[in-house]
Amino acid sequence: MLYLEFSLIFVVGYLAIIFEKFIQVNKAASAILMAVFLWVFYFWQIPAHAMAIEAMGEHLSGVAQIIFFLLAAMAIVELIDSHGGFKLITDSLSTSSKRKMLWFLAIISFFMSSVLDNLTSMIVMISLLRKLFTDREERWLFGSVIVIAVNAGGAWTPIGDVTTTLLWIHEKISTWQTIKTLFLPSVVNMVVATALAMTCIKGRRKKETIKATQLMEPGAKGVLSMGVFALVMIPVWKGVFGLPPFMGALFGLGLLWLATDLMHFSYGEKRSHLRLPHVLSRIDVSGVLFFLGILLAIDALAQVGILKDIAIFFEKMLPNQNYVAVLIGLISSIVDNIPLVAATIGMYDPITFPKDSSLWQLIAYAAGTGGSILIIGSAAGVAFMGIEKVDFLWYCKRMSWIALASYFAGIFVYFLSF
Repeated sequence: MLYLEFSLIFVVGYLAIIFEKFIQVNKAASAILMAVFLWVFYFWQIPAHAMAIEAMGEHLSGVAQIIFFLLAAMAIVELIDSHGGFKLITDSLSTSSKRKMLWFLAIISFFMSSVLDNLTSMIVMISLLRKLFTDREERWLFGSVIVIAVNAGGAWTPIGDVTTTLLWIHEKISTWQTIKTLFLPSVVNMVVATALAMTCIKGRRKKETIKATQLMEPGAKGVLSMGVFALVMIPVWKGVFGLPPFMGALFGLGLLWLATDLMHFSYGEKRSHLRLPHVLSRIDVSGVLFFLGILLAIDALAQVGILKDIAIFFEKMLPNQNYVAVLIGLISSIVDNIPLVAATIGMYDPITFPKDSSLWQLIAYAAGTGGSILIIGSAAGVAFMGIEKVDFLWYCKRMSWIALASYFAGIFVYFLSF
């Protein structure tokens, strides 16, 4: 009975998010209410409230880390943006060809997410897009390709995506073997998506109009350099000190806050708009709350065992584990891929499927890139949807088929090569 109630609440909440445009209810409100109702039903069905609170606390710990990371990374990017730091980058993009611009942004996003992670890369690229395009639908189109590119870029390195990191921590995959095995399928994923998206692009970019709206504030170059350094160092702090990513992001934000305060405090009100307290007011809180609601809702489904039971069911029904991996990628377009991958880690015998076996490599690719099929299926997609107010149905109509084609193109190359 609990499964039925949970499934019904999730479906209703999911539909409210999808049809936000028609029901005129902000998707953040729908996501938060969906999450709260799911956890209320869980507490209602579990007589031992202490156990339920402990379970919720464990999930909330992981969600809070992601939210803190998101807030810190967004604050760093907004601080760069408030100084006009991205003008240095946009001015170097001299081409007025939208197709060349699409390839440039896709390739940059792909490699950036392999060094950072797909969520941080997406936040940076959204700010860059806002400087390049004033038309909202153009930003949606280019941003959707970037979502696919950052997810593909994050799939071929252990630090590029949460799921690959999870498999790496549990010693299911190794660094060099993952890079060697998944680089080509991930590249094909990005290339196919970008090539298909080119058919949707018309006209040329009006670069002069964009440039005229941008100003560079005092200290723009220094803030850009420090901000990029703070973001790049996040995986370094994790590797050297074992700091979780949100601590690395907060550390970078703290240093940047200190530097900008020292840079501007003597100018008083003249530069108050360049200091972090003012910049924080520009962060899209509704987008963050939408992210929070989605993560808590998915954690509730994982807590009652729905996601694990789905994974076990498909493992029994399908004749080959490779089909399970491919299916996990498709399911991750609807629900969070982290609990799905966590469930599969405990499903398979490590003797039968040792470290770097084809099953684990394929799961790393599928779970990392499958979330692009629906915008709500990946952290990068959810962030893009929340910050840019992307319409779910628009993405399904324009981009889902492109993401699906690129997903299977990468899988085809994987099987062809390995």
